[in-house]
Amino acid sequence: MITSAEKNMALLRTAFQAVECGDLDAAQELLTENFIANMPGSSEPRLGREVWRLGTQSMLEAFPDLKIDVQDMFGVDDRVTVLLHFHGTHRGAFQQFEATDRQVSYGSIEVYRFEGDKIAEEWVAPDMISLMQQISPARGEF
Repeated sequence: MITSAEKNMALLRTAFQAVECGDLDAAQELLTENFIANMPGSSEPRLGREVWRLGTQSMLEAFPDLKIDVQDMFGVDDRVTVLLHFHGTHRGAFQQFEATDRQVSYGSIEVYRFEGDKIAEEWVAPDMISLMQQISPARGEF
């Protein structure tokens, strides 16, 4: 018998695959209407599937070949925790940095909460310092 945690982990893998393929419509359908995004640097949670879509779209525009490698994943009841490794090529503007065509690689620790067969909430902690160091201009490039 498949447990709810196993079902949730499979759903999360499906969402990651949809993002990698650029199918944001399919990924967004896996979120609840009132999806909650908890992100570092934000004093309040961000609400709604569209907020998730805008953030994910900006990542895919900057790193169109983005790959998501699941290093570890475990779930209990309605929660799944995952250790991820992202890698791709910086081919579009990201935050204040124009495309560099550099290869990037960074990790993230993420926790997801599920309601039924949908992802209801996320807490993400990507290593943004590492990512920004990889795409920032070297001295003398300004």
